[in-house]
Amino acid sequence: MMRCAIYTRKSTEEGLEQEFNTLQAQREAAEAYIASHRGEGWQVVPTRYDDGGWSGASLERPALQRLLHDVEERRIDCVVVYKVDRFSRSLLDFTRLLSLFEKRQVSFVSVTQDFNTSSSMGRLTLHILLSFAQFEREIISERTRDKLSAARRKGKWIGGWPVLGYDVDEKGGRLVVNAQEAEQMRETYQIAA
Repeated sequence: MMRCAIYTRKSTEEGLEQEFNTLQAQREAAEAYIASHRGEGWQVVPTRYDDGGWSGASLERPALQRLLHDVEERRIDCVVVYKVDRFSRSLLDFTRLLSLFEKRQVSFVSVTQDFNTSSSMGRLTLHILLSFAQFEREIISERTRDKLSAARRKGKWIGGWPVLGYDVDEKGGRLVVNAQEAEQMRETYQIAA
């Protein structure tokens, strides 16, 4: 018998309140994959490992921690995910997880990328895909930082609450002085000085 745990993840909570959400879609795909291997003794474990609203950039996710505990306790023989990046977006973290799985003789399977870590080719493919996932995450972070820096240099307001003494201009997204609050701030600085 191959006891298969299904792990699902979504980075944001947006849409999780819907009757059918991405976590359920990921789970259904994984259940179908496991069912297709029923003849080989594959069975879904009843425990759910769903991390809705948690980034894949860190291992500090509640369902993932429960899954890892169950791996350590040898309650799982195989971890099934919809896509590798649902499990981890960090190559270093992923390598650590695979090392733990190897020690516990736990296989790792991705439904959509159709490989598993029981073969050397599967492990190689997995590392290549994960390298690209990490590269993509880093590129997106760089683009976002560059865009925010460019907006700041042009004096654009990029979000959040404006500091006391300023309001966001409705026309252009710039900060404009709020005369009443600015006077309060001047008085506060005079008292403090």
